[in-house]
Amino acid sequence: MIRRPHRELHRSEHIGWLRAAVLGANDGILSVGSLIVGVAAADAGYSQIVLAGLAGLTSGAMSMAAGEYVSVSSQADTEKADTELETAELASDPEGELHELTGIYVERGLEPELARQVASQLMEKDALKAHLRDELGITEQFVARPLQAAWASALSFSIGAALPVAVAALAPRSLSVILVSITTVLSLTGLGAMSAAVGGASMLKGAVRVAFWGIVALVATSLIGWVFGVSVS
Repeated sequence: MIRRPHRELHRSEHIGWLRAAVLGANDGILSVGSLIVGVAAADAGYSQIVLAGLAGLTSGAMSMAAGEYVSVSSQADTEKADTELETAELASDPEGELHELTGIYVERGLEPELARQVASQLMEKDALKAHLRDELGITEQFVARPLQAAWASALSFSIGAALPVAVAALAPRSLSVILVSITTVLSLTGLGAMSAAVGGASMLKGAVRVAFWGIVALVATSLIGWVFGVSVS
């Protein structure tokens, strides 16, 4: 009796959109939070601080979307070219492609005869899919999706950046630097822990490493803002 295979939920299946979303949110919180802290430390007015935050949110979201789209589109173009090449090779030399796939399975530990049987059966079912997966490492789960990566990055950046912007808009001017800094660090800590948990890693390590670099960025921008603010005045 053949047992029905059960469906396993692997975290790696979501790595494409998860990477883009985490990167976008992290960049949104850190870059816009640091920008606001730097402008506020330069003794800018309330409206200037909020405007800087909104400008950073808008430009950052567009930049993230464009960057992800261009980057992932390049990957998609490469995958498309490889697929076309593999399709042509299967049409012109099926026996050679069978031998190539057999060699791959032999290298993975199968006996030559069994490897050829496996390769033959897989090619009978879907030769192109078998070669894309086992020769080139292209699978449905990891195929490049430019639009998905672009909107995930832009949306997550906007959500992340909205936190420090909201705090800057609602906080008293005298407390802008402190409250935005606290919000940024806490948000980064939570994001680091959450992304680590989703990826199956240590939540503590994920939180600490993201928070550390967030603090470094905030200190650097606040110092720059303070120095230039003193120089201007």
